[in-house]
Amino acid sequence: MTRPSVLFVCVHNAGRSQMAAGWLRSLAGDAVEVRSAGSLPADRVNPAAVQAMTEVGVDITGQQPKVLTTEAVEASDVVITMGCGDACPIFPGKRYLDWALEDPAGQGVEAVRPIRDEIERRIRGLLAELAVPARG
Repeated sequence: MTRPSVLFVCVHNAGRSQMAAGWLRSLAGDAVEVRSAGSLPADRVNPAAVQAMTEVGVDITGQQPKVLTTEAVEASDVVITMGCGDACPIFPGKRYLDWALEDPAGQGVEAVRPIRDEIERRIRGLLAELAVPARG
């Protein structure tokens, strides 16, 4: 089987999608190709999201919000949206999941931790569906 690719999309690509990409990279290693993007990318990754992920040993400090492109969607097997509404292009043959997660924008790390933990739970479930063993 070829390496599955997953694209995480939220509006600003600064919180939820960056945490999800960080979890997937951490838990899947090179077994899954990971992308994230936003329909209206922010200037930087949410500092509270960075701090919450650092607490669990996942470093997303080097990530930059990226604009969502048609090419990114076309190149991905699974597209996971997180509150981006109709901004995500739909292509036949792609698997789409919508994860309703609270937006961590403007919130402190205390509010971000439960979102981080819920994302981890969903990533572990996704890995099981993709038949990719989770590390750690």
